[in-house]
Amino acid sequence: MLWEPTPDQEFFRDTTARFLEDQAPPGELRRMRDDPAGFDAGYWRRGAELGWTSLLVAEEHGGGSLSGAGLVDLTLVAHEFGRHAAPGPLTPSNLVAAALSTHYTDAHDKPLAALIAGTSTAAWCVDEPLPGSRPAGSPVEIRVEGDEVVVHGTKRPVEAAPTADLLLVTGRTGDGVSQVLVPADTAGVRVTPLRSIDVTRRYATVEFEEVRLPATALVGTAGGARADVEHTRRLAVVIGCAESVGALQSVFDLTVEWAFDRYSFGRSLASYQALKHRFADMKTWLEAFHALADDAAADVAAGVPGAAESTSAAKAYIGDYGGLLIQDCVQLHGGIGVTYEHDLHLFMRRATANRASHGSPAEHRQLIADIALQQEAAQ
Repeated sequence: MLWEPTPDQEFFRDTTARFLEDQAPPGELRRMRDDPAGFDAGYWRRGAELGWTSLLVAEEHGGGSLSGAGLVDLTLVAHEFGRHAAPGPLTPSNLVAAALSTHYTDAHDKPLAALIAGTSTAAWCVDEPLPGSRPAGSPVEIRVEGDEVVVHGTKRPVEAAPTADLLLVTGRTGDGVSQVLVPADTAGVRVTPLRSIDVTRRYATVEFEEVRLPATALVGTAGGARADVEHTRRLAVVIGCAESVGALQSVFDLTVEWAFDRYSFGRSLASYQALKHRFADMKTWLEAFHALADDAAADVAAGVPGAAESTSAAKAYIGDYGGLLIQDCVQLHGGIGVTYEHDLHLFMRRATANRASHGSPAEHRQLIADIALQQEAAQ
């Protein structure tokens, strides 16, 4: 989270934090565990009124931000979502709204307005199982046939798909990539819910069986969306990193509080030298998490050339060392650290789900290596 937010940003963050404390306490998260949606529609609309859904949308299309860097402002919300393990399609709805704003047409006016108002939610259908794996289906292809586009194939896993009204679908068009906005109730669309490690998030397999839509459903140009998809994935990684840092901050804070409250042989656990060293290591990692996440957000928001590298660096480091921090904190809690009744697991689940989304730490380290090799070759 930003070290020196403006007064407006601090007020925005604090308002979101207080709203989530009231609307999404741990008891409510547990209650919603078996709810098909995972969140209340009224809760999401009130969050939209606070500004959660408009930060990546241009002002002329009904959006706007506090600082002029909407992505940076959105990371403040994402941080609080992680810190409270809050429900709601924050990342996918914002990604789809950003794509519609970037490639705005009259056909996208009403869907975009509904996303901003929080009366509709969206999912980004981009990931596919590896070819040859058990869940693999046919990859999505998007064909242009006259004044229509045809979508066929399978996407899995898709975050927020079970409750989404709108699906932004990425697929192959010849040698290129296209994106199409598909209403979830369109004939030929089938959404099958999946189980998730996260208590409040919902995922699904989405199948498209020769789904036909008017050509106006295209978001951008047919076959020309490859750069858009790469940028959208960077946005997703930045939002996810900010959220993970919030969750890891809560894990650390809960453990420090526990160490001071828990006594062993007449002394608090926090007084033992060996545990002090472990806390010092974790605090060092946590400060690096904040710095890397903020740096990635600033780079992507500004469109600097090194944005891809800083984004992957943040994702790889937070994913790897965040897992170590969680393991240490669970161990320091002892037996209660692995019980469902304790709050620790809510944040552990959120960070673990984020670690697996939009590329693993190993995959992002490989991306960094590829960038370094390209830079060396260019010298």
